[in-house]
Amino acid sequence: MTETVPVLTIDGPSGAGKGTVSRLAATRLGWHYLDSGALYRAVGVAASWADIDLSDASALVRCTFDTVIDFAETASGDLRVLVNGVDATDELRLETTGAVASAIAAIPEVRAALKERQRAFRRPPGLVADGRDMGTVIFPDAPYKVFLTASAEERAERRYKQLKEKGVSVTIDGLLREILARDARDAQRPVAPLKPAEDAVLVDTTGLGIEEVVARVLAVVKPQG
Repeated sequence: MTETVPVLTIDGPSGAGKGTVSRLAATRLGWHYLDSGALYRAVGVAASWADIDLSDASALVRCTFDTVIDFAETASGDLRVLVNGVDATDELRLETTGAVASAIAAIPEVRAALKERQRAFRRPPGLVADGRDMGTVIFPDAPYKVFLTASAEERAERRYKQLKEKGVSVTIDGLLREILARDARDAQRPVAPLKPAEDAVLVDTTGLGIEEVVARVLAVVKPQG
């Protein structure tokens, strides 16, 4: 039964380092990896391709059910996301796509439609699940839970460096405003608000290097057997 498959949930706000830390943790544990945010972003991309009005909840729910989302790993280990057969990885990483995904994630019917898709990633030998409600809603029975956080200023700085490396023109002030707005929206939504699970271990990544964060996260996973 899937309930016997161990799950490490890593939740937290945008820019806390969830993606990088989760991928590394999954690799070192030899477990599967779920980027739940990519599912919402994929639906957001599909909705934009179809020119769906974000205020049209019923159309967005239909889009969620109709969108085919696949993950493919390249020979170099890079994870690509296919939306309806099209590689949309680069578009998924845009700040505008993240804003759309956050708006879509506030719709209860959309979250319900994606719930079982996310739970289907739970396969032996284990799963590292990265998101905002992995430990509270999707895998509440997970034996290992972490909530990553960092100051909004540091998260904006990290995102700024990532985007500048890709040649994207942004400002730290603009990114900080977007991050604060998204934090508020995610924390205040009525369904599955962003918050730590009661039994989650809090890890503040402010000022820490990736390896130190990964070490703290892996320390949460008790040896099996």
